[in-house]
Amino acid sequence: MTRPPYEDPDDADAGPPDPERPPAWDPGWEPLPPVGPRPPREPDPVAVAVANASLLGAGYLFLGRRWMFWGAAVVTVALLWLTYSTAEPWCDVLVPLWWAVMTGHGLWLARRRSPAGVRSGGPRVLALGLTVPVLVAAGWVRFDTHGIEATVAAARADGDCAEAVAAQEGVRFRHRLAAAPVAARGDRVVEACERLETAAGYLSTGLTGDPDALETGFERLGAVLREPGNERTVGATLADFLAGLPTEDGCRTMDVVDWLRERESGPKALTGPSTATAERTAPGALDQCADALLADGQWAHAQDMYQRLLEEHPGDDRAAGARDGIRKAGLATQLNHVRSLVTEADSMTTGYCRDPAKYSAAPAHRKGSSRALFVGETEYTKRLPEAWKAGDAAGAALVVCADEPEAGDVVETCRYRDHRGGIGSVRFNRLAVRVKAYALRTGKLVADRTVQMGGTSCPGILRYFEALPSRQAVTPSDADVREAFASVVGR
Repeated sequence: MTRPPYEDPDDADAGPPDPERPPAWDPGWEPLPPVGPRPPREPDPVAVAVANASLLGAGYLFLGRRWMFWGAAVVTVALLWLTYSTAEPWCDVLVPLWWAVMTGHGLWLARRRSPAGVRSGGPRVLALGLTVPVLVAAGWVRFDTHGIEATVAAARADGDCAEAVAAQEGVRFRHRLAAAPVAARGDRVVEACERLETAAGYLSTGLTGDPDALETGFERLGAVLREPGNERTVGATLADFLAGLPTEDGCRTMDVVDWLRERESGPKALTGPSTATAERTAPGALDQCADALLADGQWAHAQDMYQRLLEEHPGDDRAAGARDGIRKAGLATQLNHVRSLVTEADSMTTGYCRDPAKYSAAPAHRKGSSRALFVGETEYTKRLPEAWKAGDAAGAALVVCADEPEAGDVVETCRYRDHRGGIGSVRFNRLAVRVKAYALRTGKLVADRTVQMGGTSCPGILRYFEALPSRQAVTPSDADVREAFASVVGR
């Protein structure tokens, strides 16, 4: 109730009336309340707690504590970065623990300010608008991360590294921020697969017969195998390597097989399949390698491989072929040796003539049809008929060694005038050649004799140098040469 203006002219200069002092004439007057700042609104504890549950520290703003808001934001960012950078399993506890601390702390602070529990719809709606999207997004990302991790784990369980790597490629920054430890498990699977891929590269090189590459590849397989959960992926990598056996080259295959057999140390998961594959592959590889060596002229090595096949796998279906291969390799070795000796035989004391050898596949010596190789002194034997000669040791029944011709029996003596006009006598001798014949099939001596070649003697004109010779050789014709050697070769 207001008071009417004063009407007393004597009080006109007294100033405005004192509201605290009631006038005598107004018994119903009441003083006005004092004018000052409005009291602060009491915070809603639920709204504060919900706002803080967003991990943004927004609840502290509802309480008017901005320094707490900024401090909470710094801690939240630090924890998220720590989780992202370390990806340790214990990091999964830090953020939920911090979330619980912030929520509880905000609720406690708000209840201290408002013990009666003020309820307010507006702040709660705002708090829910902040918190629900954050929690839903975080939950969905974690759910998605766990789904990727499950796919990676399933692929690893199936031994499919390619599928595991492809699934892990779906992990993004958001997954590592919200569920770093879960994403890290997939990273470890991918890292193991990458190591297996490197091991597979070494093993692939090892298929060429490189023992160092094989050793490195198996060491890396063993290292990955020692880590739990990698049994299937290691097994798949080993199986891919073993599927490359046998290779196209039998001898390279045997190099790998021998290495696998000799490798006794290592996990059973590696040695078991390797040894089994080696045993299964060895017979065919030995046969293939031996055939290739035989065709390449490496007869001694071919024989060794065929012999190994017979000794190590006596019941194998290839045993008969191996025996035939040993025979062929032996014959080829003999033939090669004989050819070498024949090439070196340029006298009676060299090559085949000094060290005769056999070629078991040579044709048998038959009178009237056998062919021979003529070695040693070939001045006259080269004039023999081509039908008597063998073009190569492979078709020869005999090897005939001829020595240098010497003076044989005297055919006749003729007189000639010398350069001074005197008369002298000249004796004409047959050509005597020592001959040794060997049966090539056995390498044994079948003839050792001296043949004598006749020929024309006492020509009308005798050509000579200096003094008149006392002895002169006859001049044999082709028929004379043939007649002399016919008995040796059975013609």
